[in-house]
Amino acid sequence: MSNVIDFEKDFDKIYVSYYPRLIRFAREYVVLEEDAENIVQDIFLFLWEKRDVLNIEVSLMSYMFSLVKHRCLDYLRHNNVVEDYKKEFNLKLSALEQLDSSVSSDDNIEEAINNAINKLPERCREIFLKCKMEGKKYREIAGEMNLSVNTIENQMSIALKKLRIELKDYLPLLVFIIGSYYDSHS
Repeated sequence: MSNVIDFEKDFDKIYVSYYPRLIRFAREYVVLEEDAENIVQDIFLFLWEKRDVLNIEVSLMSYMFSLVKHRCLDYLRHNNVVEDYKKEFNLKLSALEQLDSSVSSDDNIEEAINNAINKLPERCREIFLKCKMEGKKYREIAGEMNLSVNTIENQMSIALKKLRIELKDYLPLLVFIIGSYYDSHS
């Protein structure tokens, strides 16, 4: 069953009828009124631009709420990516600002890292070194050590937490270690 809607003729009525409800719906998810309005306006723009080719197989209300739902999901996913980037950027910025000139010697840096790694529990240290020094992926390490990939992930998480505590005075080192962790994890 296909609902033939003459958007050209009925657009104003559709807009007046649905706009407030769609705004309220979007606002429940995106919080800010302005963002909800932008999403709903984008939906109406889409409807207008595609008015000649749209073939809506459900009720217009269901179709429009579905469009708003998907736009809200896209908006929220995009915001998550932006927030993750901001966190990483702020961590790097903080690391640079806290870079201590007393840690400038290669020997001091290497000694601090080695001491921190040597304080890790044996299995945790072994997994960390295979990942970081040998550049192995989690699956490789899991196969070699006859462990699950989940166990490797957990051990790496433990290692990073302990290193974060141990190297707290060497924030740039921590950023380097975490950065290389995410590079090898993916």
